[in-house]
Amino acid sequence: MQIIDKIPKLKPRAVDAHKGDFGRVLIVAGSLGMSGAAALAGRSALRSGAGLVRIAVPESVLPIVASIDPCYTTILLPEDAAGRISAEAVPAILSAIEENDAIAFGPGIGTSTDLRSILEKLCDQEALRIVIDADGLNNLAGLGDWPARTRANLILTPHPGEMKKLWRSLIREPMPPNRQDQATEFARRTGAIVVLKGAGTVVTDGEKVYTNKTGNPGMATAGSGDVLTGMITALIAQGMSNLEAAILAVHVHGKAADIAAQTTTQTALIATDIIETLPKAWPQP
Repeated sequence: MQIIDKIPKLKPRAVDAHKGDFGRVLIVAGSLGMSGAAALAGRSALRSGAGLVRIAVPESVLPIVASIDPCYTTILLPEDAAGRISAEAVPAILSAIEENDAIAFGPGIGTSTDLRSILEKLCDQEALRIVIDADGLNNLAGLGDWPARTRANLILTPHPGEMKKLWRSLIREPMPPNRQDQATEFARRTGAIVVLKGAGTVVTDGEKVYTNKTGNPGMATAGSGDVLTGMITALIAQGMSNLEAAILAVHVHGKAADIAAQTTTQTALIATDIIETLPKAWPQP
């Protein structure tokens, strides 16, 4: 196992660059009552350098998400009776992924049979680069032996509870007590990049391992993970490898929270504080 200590960097931007040079991000997220998760992921993707960000959300929450930030665009998706994305959205989502470089799926979407079918379609897309977070992971755990059927390149960002659910859905052996062992073994068995969140977030592809040293307990707040999702997706869209994007995003996410907590305190820290502090946290290319 190779331990990674060096933080990857983005390449410097050319003086004649345009927005198309920095990636197109699609975020499939949100449901009735959970519009904020979609907006947080979109805003953090913008603050992480993505040239274009589109958020695909259920019809009933689109006006809310669109009003939060004018810098991303939105895509209206059909919804079910509970205000979640419905299976009728599959054609629109598949069409949208053809126009984007990286995809995020999960923040605030809820769980349902329809959502599992959508995720299964996404996992079947050859070479699609997709970050799966939050309820996206809960839907993934309901797909059975998904690694055998997956052709996409996945980054999974579970917190400890989601990690337990994913493990039990695929692996009969008890989950190791050590966080690094949990993440590396799961990455080996699934072929995914695993970002096991928590104090000392672990990022691994099953062979290389990075343990994060930035961040503080104030990050244990609603929406913090949605921010990280947007960041990772933006870095992938800019051309970084999945592993490097996850490592850099985790490092900067924690660093931004550390900077923000100097003003807000850890007690008062909220997810939008992390986004607003990102300009001070990004290293110069």
